[in-house]
Amino acid sequence: MSLMRSLNRALSATTGLQVRRAAAVAPPRPRKTAAKPGKRPTPVYRCPAPVDLATDRLLREPVFIMSPVRSGSTLLRMLLNAHSRFHSPHELHIRRLEVDFGSRLSQRAMSALDLERGDLEHLLWDRVMHRELVRSGKDFIVEKTPSNAFVYRRIRDCWPDARFVFLLRHPVSIARSWHEGDPEKRTFDEAAADALRYMQAVDNARKGITGGHTLRYEDITAGPEKEMRRLCAFLDVDFEPSMLDYGRKDDTQVVKGLGDWRDKIRTGQVQSGRALPAEDEIPEILRPMCEAWGYTS
Repeated sequence: MSLMRSLNRALSATTGLQVRRAAAVAPPRPRKTAAKPGKRPTPVYRCPAPVDLATDRLLREPVFIMSPVRSGSTLLRMLLNAHSRFHSPHELHIRRLEVDFGSRLSQRAMSALDLERGDLEHLLWDRVMHRELVRSGKDFIVEKTPSNAFVYRRIRDCWPDARFVFLLRHPVSIARSWHEGDPEKRTFDEAAADALRYMQAVDNARKGITGGHTLRYEDITAGPEKEMRRLCAFLDVDFEPSMLDYGRKDDTQVVKGLGDWRDKIRTGQVQSGRALPAEDEIPEILRPMCEAWGYTS
């Protein structure tokens, strides 16, 4: 009889207890840390194969305003929205609407329909915008989210019949407005560097898309009727004087964080723009863009 068994018999008789060998303790598992989000690669979609508009798209000839942040795109969308044929809601950020496969089987099923993940996202984008257009009762939708410029190729491929309007503004005025929008969040230098990314994206879109129409914020504020007549001619619609008096807006129509929401845009009329910066007020980081857009002598 082993020593352990003898000991347990004696303990059981006197105390009712027994000795057991301790189980090995497993080392603690390392805590999982959340993976840092990275830039999601552009999903595969049917390109350069042409989109079948008759079956793949509900929208016809959507209008996209390509502009940097704080360049007057909210004013422009208000002017267009006052037209009887154009509906221009707040920024829709459709590029952030993403689709994923729940299983390999669902991916195989969609691939058998000649639909990749990017194609499914395009169908979703088109449906969301078409729903908004139908609710408005108008003919064409206008979308003005500034970050669309970063994916202009996908938008062009998604809607081959889309029309593009490029809105420019003095780069220093853009940076100042972007800084003043939240001075505690970003210094002027930080605002200039951040806004420059949008300017460069718009510049790339202007070079990559043929047949677009370019406007300047300063020209709109100085002569809104002239510029709206030019824009209407490009969009092949009649100019309507009501565009120039788009109406006072409240919180239900001007949403904070989805475009400009401040007092000037709420007045319902085009207001004078700020004075253009002098040459010596242009920081070096913005000088190349000022020269490219014709804002230097």
